[in-house]
Amino acid sequence: MTAKDNEAQATQGGGGRVGWTRGDKTVLKALGLSGGIFGACPCCVDVKNGKVVRIRPLHWDWKYDPKSFNPWKITKNGKTLEPLYKSVPAPWSLAYKKRTYSPNRIKYPLKRVDWDPKGERNPQNRGKSKYVRISWDEAAQLIADEVKRICETYGPLAILVQGDGHGECKMVHAPHGCSTLLLDKLGGFTQQVRNPDSWEGWYWGSKHVWGKGYIGMMAPHDNIVKDICENSDMVVVWGGDPETTAWGFRGQFASRLLFFWTEIGIKQVYICPDLNYSACIHADKWIPILPNTDAALQLAIIYVWITEGTYDKEYVETHTVGFDKVKAYVLGEEDGIPKTPKWASERCGVPPWTIKALARDWAKKRVSIGHYFGGGMIRGPYAHEPARLECVLLGMQGLGKPGVHQAQIAYTGMPKNVVTGGADHMGPFASLQNTPYGERLLKPHRGTPTAWGKQMIPKTLIEKAIKEGKVECWCTGGHDGPHEDQYKKYVYPIPEEEGGTEIHMIWTDTPCRTTCWG
Repeated sequence: MTAKDNEAQATQGGGGRVGWTRGDKTVLKALGLSGGIFGACPCCVDVKNGKVVRIRPLHWDWKYDPKSFNPWKITKNGKTLEPLYKSVPAPWSLAYKKRTYSPNRIKYPLKRVDWDPKGERNPQNRGKSKYVRISWDEAAQLIADEVKRICETYGPLAILVQGDGHGECKMVHAPHGCSTLLLDKLGGFTQQVRNPDSWEGWYWGSKHVWGKGYIGMMAPHDNIVKDICENSDMVVVWGGDPETTAWGFRGQFASRLLFFWTEIGIKQVYICPDLNYSACIHADKWIPILPNTDAALQLAIIYVWITEGTYDKEYVETHTVGFDKVKAYVLGEEDGIPKTPKWASERCGVPPWTIKALARDWAKKRVSIGHYFGGGMIRGPYAHEPARLECVLLGMQGLGKPGVHQAQIAYTGMPKNVVTGGADHMGPFASLQNTPYGERLLKPHRGTPTAWGKQMIPKTLIEKAIKEGKVECWCTGGHDGPHEDQYKKYVYPIPEEEGGTEIHMIWTDTPCRTTCWG
């Protein structure tokens, strides 16, 4: 985009006024900071004299007629929700210039001063010696030579790739680069597989209740946002803060959605230990709860529904298996302890009368449960329990009926969902399947959600693998795998005849091991 384009954008209402100084050129850049493949939060980056001077939202109507978009529209009670004709980036996206010019940013390749790849490497000085700047050509040659040396000496699986988790939004070059695609063409690699740390409880718990689902959460989830807006009476946001959590992934649409729910009369109940930003702004009722005690509250709600007969008996009879065991446990027939509101209150801190009121109000309404991504309640010890019990709660009130859903607010289930095929367990990554560019796009991105390396090590067991030389685990081969994957035994190294070997090199773009999330 040139200065002439800038002037045209300002004149046509593209986010500014005629006469504003916009610089020599404007670059369009996706500035979502942890969204992976989506190209989220696109912004206009104004550059003058080779320096970033301003970052602002991208206005879609800069070059296009809004009518040509055929935009979605949701109408309820005389109120309308429709997309804006500009991006709504998060605050830190608009402040990306600070990151660009941070004094801590490493701008050039560096080599340790006492590291000679053809001589003495001095590994004992790692973390001690200084570094010297080298050229990009020298850096590329060093990497190529070392990769070839390792492959020829030990085999390709001697290279461990650490390129999982969240990364900056990129499509063509992938959030973690194309290292997995490159090494795949050289014969394979050992892959560090990310633990489903944002989704722990869902992954290890709910997958064993309702089957699969993307990372253990409800699927399919097409058009859930639309259905909730049109049919739900209440949304219980359980352990979530969509006002702020969404910033790394989806800009600020979640905020607009929560305000819209209030406008159209959808009651919002927040269950969380802290009065977070969303609860403070949007909650009709905030229910504080002690951390990691959600299962007790859930069991008490189930108790009220069973004893008062206020659950959907026909749905449970025709759509579920094993409810008799749930009922026996909740009523105390199994262990002699009825899971009453009083019993739960002593554990979770929620007063018995509040538990009863919530359960009764819930039973009278069409209610969805909302989270943003995994949500906080499934990241603590034994978090598979509240995850499994949430499936039971939803099932008892007719999961899948109009207005009764589990919603990852403004993440999956958006008004227009074009994902097909493997969406039930691959989620948004399924959109890269079977495309003309599948080889070039899907494989690099698969390094984030899927174990497709010939040899794998869970992220949490890397240290054990290096120190002890072997790992055996019943775990997971990738955080988007079907639930059957959890019954597979993984070993490192794999048999030697299959190319198995210990790792001798690490290719990483996520070297922060102790304080970084994602």
